[in-house]
Amino acid sequence: MGPLRARGCIALRKNWASSVMNMLLLVVFPLAMIFGALWDLTTMTIPNLLSIALVAMFALLVPFVGLALQDIALHVAAGLVMLALGMGLFALGWIGGGDAKFVSAIALWIGWSELLGYLLLASIFGGVLTLLLLGFRKMPLPSFMHREWLLRLHDRKSGIPYGVALAAAALVMFERTVWFKFAAHAA
Repeated sequence: MGPLRARGCIALRKNWASSVMNMLLLVVFPLAMIFGALWDLTTMTIPNLLSIALVAMFALLVPFVGLALQDIALHVAAGLVMLALGMGLFALGWIGGGDAKFVSAIALWIGWSELLGYLLLASIFGGVLTLLLLGFRKMPLPSFMHREWLLRLHDRKSGIPYGVALAAAALVMFERTVWFKFAAHAA
């Protein structure tokens, strides 16, 4: 193999690795949000493993986006602040423990600079979701909709799957994150 061909193969490998990294940056977070929303909608729980996986993927991928240590610290601070607030709300019985951990992992990815906008959007989506579920719970449930998860959602004593609102707001905010901007710029 000649030197030009060898350099071409190396460049191809670098381009391939860069493409895979960009794909991971663009796919991991949105897929986790979709999974979390669907899981919460159908089970009224958010698995701890999902929040742990989001934190682990953040740690694995953050070196590739070129953030300064100060910026990484701000992302971590956003996650820790939301964990503390979430656990406080959980202790008061206002949200579930899974929601507290999920919003913390989301805040880690969203970062400090976009956190307030994310929380505002999640609150709006949560309010709309609550109103929709309250309306749904007032209507009689047709027999063809008697599935365990729909019966749980229809039960007036049941809570609100707030992970749906948290995930939906995160998906809307994703294009404003460093992850999306880095992958879009690299493409």
